[in-house]
Amino acid sequence: MWLNKYSAHLMDQLFDDLIKELKYIAPGARLSYSIRNRLEHHKKFIRKEIVSRIKDDCAPLFIACKRGHVEIVEYLITVCNADIEQRGMYEVPDDRSVHYVTPLWCAAVAGKLPVLKCLVSHGADVNAMSDTGSTPVRSACFMTHLDIVEYLVENGADILLANYNGGTCLINSVQSVELCTFLLRNGADVNARDIQNKTALHYAIQEHRFDTTKLLLAYNADPHLRSRYNDDALQTACLKEATQIFDYLIENVNYSAESLANAHELMGSTFFDEHNDAQTALKYWRKAMAIRNANLVDNQPLPKKPQMPKRDCFRNIIEFSTLDELNTIAYDLDAIRIQSLLICERILGEHHKDTLYRLMFRGAAYADALRYQYCIDLWRRALEIRVKNDSILYTDTCFTAQAIVRIMIDLNESIDQNGDKEGPKYSDIVGVFKLLSCQIAEARQWLQQRPIHKKQQDNYDRILKCITHLIYLLIKTAQTEEQKVEVRQLVYKLVKQNPRSTSTGDTLLHLCVSSSNTITSSYFNSEVTQIIFPEIDVVTLLLECGAYVNAKNELRSTPLHVASNAYNFHNPLIKILLDYGAHLDIPNRLGDTPARLISSNPNNNVNLVNYMTLCCYAAQAIFKYGIPRKDLPLTLHQFLEFHRE
Repeated sequence: MWLNKYSAHLMDQLFDDLIKELKYIAPGARLSYSIRNRLEHHKKFIRKEIVSRIKDDCAPLFIACKRGHVEIVEYLITVCNADIEQRGMYEVPDDRSVHYVTPLWCAAVAGKLPVLKCLVSHGADVNAMSDTGSTPVRSACFMTHLDIVEYLVENGADILLANYNGGTCLINSVQSVELCTFLLRNGADVNARDIQNKTALHYAIQEHRFDTTKLLLAYNADPHLRSRYNDDALQTACLKEATQIFDYLIENVNYSAESLANAHELMGSTFFDEHNDAQTALKYWRKAMAIRNANLVDNQPLPKKPQMPKRDCFRNIIEFSTLDELNTIAYDLDAIRIQSLLICERILGEHHKDTLYRLMFRGAAYADALRYQYCIDLWRRALEIRVKNDSILYTDTCFTAQAIVRIMIDLNESIDQNGDKEGPKYSDIVGVFKLLSCQIAEARQWLQQRPIHKKQQDNYDRILKCITHLIYLLIKTAQTEEQKVEVRQLVYKLVKQNPRSTSTGDTLLHLCVSSSNTITSSYFNSEVTQIIFPEIDVVTLLLECGAYVNAKNELRSTPLHVASNAYNFHNPLIKILLDYGAHLDIPNRLGDTPARLISSNPNNNVNLVNYMTLCCYAAQAIFKYGIPRKDLPLTLHQFLEFHRE
């Protein structure tokens, strides 16, 4: 027994010393005589057990491959019988991504050709995939190790195998013309698509790789193939301001007059939105008008398609259709901003990520310039598109909702006492409220499905918080009797659906009595968060609209429990909940009752005796003395459950 423990200790020490030596040994060196002697003192199966151990997610062979110690790799395989396919963790230096891979994968990405040759000579699998489905040759392409790629292909590496996202060797190689040339000569599919329907040509254009673009086109890359967002090669060049590639495509690919006009308009829009470069934008737009004027339809310039409706968020402005109209707006920056957004939405479509990005970006720019209504108009348009296309559970929808509600809250709270500033409009608030609340019940059903996505649950809870803040804003901004009636109807309809947070089971009433109910948004750098709740007007409206005052969350706490906490405590709030029938003696999971929390608060001035009924005392007595429920009327059972610990 003692001997076994001593032997195990020696093996542990040997493994630790081996790892230390591998980490600090000079490149090209061998293992020290001491380590080799101690290893060879053991039988081969014990040596294998020692070198198969893991430290920091790596075995000794993996570390030796990573550091390029070819003689040590040879020694570990031949003398110690190390597992040549044992996996370890590798962090790619360029993008900091972490992968679980074989020693050969590691050597390929690290650019250790001698180690690679050693591993291949011992039968290592050249196509062993990482945990993300990436082969050694594909990952070597990403690192642009041409010599590694050539050797792997010579030894059977499959350059057509894509990773789980559809990324091919060719897509990973667009930064190197030499590498792309080698792959194409060895049978790479020039038009292979990834999960986003993008080809290598899309990526080459995105990265402004002019020489690679020319090479791919020479090998019959299809410039008309469209990505998931419907971008072909020319449109990608416009969105990425790849002017050299843009000019080359126009000269060498046969495009219709409409495509050329659209491309020039979109390129101008990109220059303006990305760099505020009005002169370059106008130059491209004038070129587009020249193309349209040179290609008449029924003696009229080539029309812009599709024809877009007027929108309030764009102030009902329509796109310029003549050179005179373009010249009229040439010195009006605000008009150019609107034209750029109109062009983007017409050509790309309202659901395109760049359309939405530009709406949000331009809105933020207006907010920075203190033109808040323009910001709200554009962000509301972005929210309409996202809710329609993606639902309220989508991260970007939630992100947009938080941004617009936050700016409305900040704007409302910053109104001067004298009314010098204009707050958010009732029409905007009610519009956003309807957008977010229309899917509440449906979204809750989606969240019941499996598998459960934590991110979607979090987004749902954030949307609920946005809705409670919108109720507050509706109360603050409703001026006419008609508006007040509308607010009550909207809140009543929402309360009937009984929405609850997914994380804690909080109802709207729980949220509106809690100071932790706040809105955050990464669009705002201010560290100050507006704390609106607890808010008695909102609570009163919810109660008047039928919100259940004794509803329990996951902790079995009622809204009165939450309101009774010291950081939420307000006497009028406690009183209104009690006036609507909140029970003082309902225990939560911790055994706390609102009565205990309220009575221990030194700021309390509510006489609790007035709110304790004989029924409540009777329920407590029933539980205290263990009176069987079967001896009680069924109508009392639910009431009794409220008072159960």
